[in-house]
Formats: sequence, structure tokens, C-alpha cells
Amino acid sequence: MTSAQVDTSEQSSEASEEGYERGLGSRQVQMIAIGGAIGVGLFLGAGANIAKAGPSLILMYALAGGIIFFIMRALGELLLYRPVSGSFAEYSREFLGPFFGYFTGWTYWLMWVVTGMAELTAAAIYVNYWFPSVPQWVTALVFLVILFGVNLISVKVFGELEFWFSMVKVTALIGMIVIGLGVLTFGFSAAGDTASVANLYQFDGFFPKGVGSSLMTLQGVMFAYLAVELVGVTAGESENPEKTLPKAINTLPWRIALFYVGALTVILCVVKWTEFAPGVSPFVAAFAKIGIPAGAGIVNFVVLTAALSSCNSGMYSTGRMLRNLADSGEAPAVFRKLSASKTPALGVAVSVVFMGIGVVLNYIVPEKAFGYVTSVATAAGIWTWLMILISHVLYRRAVDAGRLPASSFPAPGGAVCSWIAIVFLLFVTGLIAYDGDSRICLYVMAGWAAALGVGWLVLKSRNPEIAERREQEPLEKVG
Repeated sequence: MTSAQVDTSEQSSEASEEGYERGLGSRQVQMIAIGGAIGVGLFLGAGANIAKAGPSLILMYALAGGIIFFIMRALGELLLYRPVSGSFAEYSREFLGPFFGYFTGWTYWLMWVVTGMAELTAAAIYVNYWFPSVPQWVTALVFLVILFGVNLISVKVFGELEFWFSMVKVTALIGMIVIGLGVLTFGFSAAGDTASVANLYQFDGFFPKGVGSSLMTLQGVMFAYLAVELVGVTAGESENPEKTLPKAINTLPWRIALFYVGALTVILCVVKWTEFAPGVSPFVAAFAKIGIPAGAGIVNFVVLTAALSSCNSGMYSTGRMLRNLADSGEAPAVFRKLSASKTPALGVAVSVVFMGIGVVLNYIVPEKAFGYVTSVATAAGIWTWLMILISHVLYRRAVDAGRLPASSFPAPGGAVCSWIAIVFLLFVTGLIAYDGDSRICLYVMAGWAAALGVGWLVLKSRNPEIAERREQEPLEKVG
């Protein structure tokens, strides 16, 4: 066994001493990783993006998917160097300093809280499809309480529920792709006469609205990929992170190719892009065109599952991130306590309260606020991804200088791919700033940054050691 492998195993044992139960098996980690790549951003958001970009949206998903793979391989190298729960904040804290760990931890918490707000409201809207007489706030509250209970029981129950949520999404998408290929190959159903690969270029070409309009969809495409990094949060509770995490990350390319690029390609071949509209799921529209009995109801159930899955993951993530912040003195110490089932119950409970406020807000605020919430989540997600990439660049620099041990799961291309991903994310941020509708999220993030800055000054005044801790512990000490 090499010294690097010994070091990795020691770090793994340190991770288990965080107090969490290592209750997530390989089967669950794999499905959590798969489920993180399939969400409402695909099932609903793709409709508006198809209207903006036409068939070229396929290329945008492929391009963004490649960048996501770079991000995940960078995260994978860090996770196998030191697998810890709340990994993004911890790596930011180690490689960029205490303030960045503090900022990243709280910003990732914000991302999941606002995502939870959106997903709960979305779930209530989907239920109204079957039970229009039930008030929306009642359905949202019921889902909030049920998922809260699941997250309090144990990590095994969370993992099992997330496994089945993901199974529903994966099975449905594979079914949609198979049916679509059947329509293209054998010409059955009402769409059989017009279904053709030529639909990808016959109606004003592959870029019908121009390359610029296609690039503007990248911000929506990146929202669809939010949560792929969730596998990093599971590191502290995985039974065997050295085996499960690399496997989950390495399967990401085929998941993106199949579930995003493949599904959209098939749908846009079966139904010409001009028939899709914003606010309508392209999958529902395609099933309606094909004429499958109860197709819309089936897809509605799948989208409901996707929303509940995302909210379930949000509760899981926020509790772990608050505990990580508390461990570092950057959140109230009470968040460090674990329940008898080894879950950060108080952190989950506080996050659920904020998600509940979102249910109320989405009930009284016009529908446009829903889009604002998702744009804020995207901006917070981009920050998290940037911190992962920058931490990876600095980690590789420390490894090359002999100050840190090499990871057993090195990213291909080293820091080069991380630099490419950094430039891409900055480009997407520029697109958000250019778009008047989504620009508001940058104002929100500026206000959030100011609030965190004030909080940091208060923390430093009460405990100066918080800001000095990493400065007094240079990276050389680990070598």
C-alpha cells in the first residue's frame, strides 16, 4: 500500500468520526448521483429553452454536461484526498481561507433552501392536476412535514426514499426514450407520420434563433444540472467512499448523454421544436402528440417525484452544511448536535422553517417570483462550483509542490480542465448579467454577500481565532 493510500484511509476514518452513521450503500449513492442529474429543470425548464433555441438546445446540454463532468472529477479528486460531509465548504476553508469556507457553506445552504421553496410549490401545483379542489398551501405543507420526518428518522431512510425517487425518474425517462425510438423506427402512433430525424434541421436549421439565442439558454441549462454535486455531501455517510464515489462520478457522462442529450434528441425528432412552448413540459407535450393513454398523468407523476426528490435532497444537504459551519464556529454551536438517529435534526428543522416561509411567499406572490427563486439557486450553485474548481487548482498546486499527498482519484487533465470550467462558469455569469429577467438574482446575491460580510465581522469580533485558524496552519504541515 502506498503512502498516499495510507493517508487516504486515515482521512476516511477521520470522516467517520464526525459522528454520522455510514448508512449510505453503493446502491443508494449511485441512485442519489443519478437522481441529482435529473430534475424539474429538465422536465419543465426544457420547454422554455426549446422555444428559445430550437434543436440547438441539445448541443447546449452536451456542452454544459462536459463542464459538469470537469467539475465532478475535480470534486472527486478532493473527496478521495479527504472525504468529509459538507465537503465544498471544508475544501474552500482549507485552500482559500476561513472566510471562503464560511461564505460557501452558507451560500450552499441558501441554494437548497430557495430550491426547496420552489420545489414544494411545484409539487403542490402538480397535485392540483388530480385534485384541483385541494388548496395549494395544504399540499405543500403536507409534503414538507412528510419529508421532514423522513430526514429525521435516519440517513438510511433518506437514502432509501431517494433511491426510489430516482428509480421512478430513471425508469420514466428510459421508457420515454424507448417509446420515442419506437415511433421513429416503426412509425406507430399519431406522431408516426411526422416523426423524423430531419425535424432537427428542417425548420429554420439547427440554430433557428441564432447562436446568440442558444447561448442565452445556458443559464437555464445550468439550473437543470444543479444537485449533481450532492454526491459530495454524502461523502461523510457513505459506507465505502473510496469505491462508491469514483463509480458514481465516472458514470456521469453516460447519464448526461442518455437522460439529457438522448432524451431531448429523441423528443425533438418525434415532435418538431416549433410545437413546444414555455410553461409546458416537453415530455407531456410529446406524450400528448404520440397519443399514449394517460400519458400526461404519468409524466405529471414523474415530475411530482422529481420535485419531491429535490426537496428531500435539500433538507438532507442543509442540515449537514449547518453542522459543518457550526463545527468551524461559523454557525451557532447548537447545530453541532446529532439526534439519537445520528442526523443533524436541529439544522434540518431550521432549514424546513425557512422552506415553509417560501411556501407562504409562493402562495401570495405572482408566478414570476417562482422564476426569480430558481435564478437565485443557479447563482448560488455557480458560486459553489467555482469554489470546488478553485480549491482543486490550489490542491493540485500543493500536490505538485509536495505539500499534500496525491489523491487516489486524480482528475484527467489535472488543473487544466478546472481552468476551462472556471472560464465557462464566468461566461455563464456574464450571460445572467446580460439578461434583464435573470439579472435580479445577482442583486440578491450581492445583498446576500453583504449580509454574510457583516456576519463575518461579528464572528471575528467575538472570536478572532476563527479568521486566524488556517493562516496559522499552513498547508506545509500536512506533507
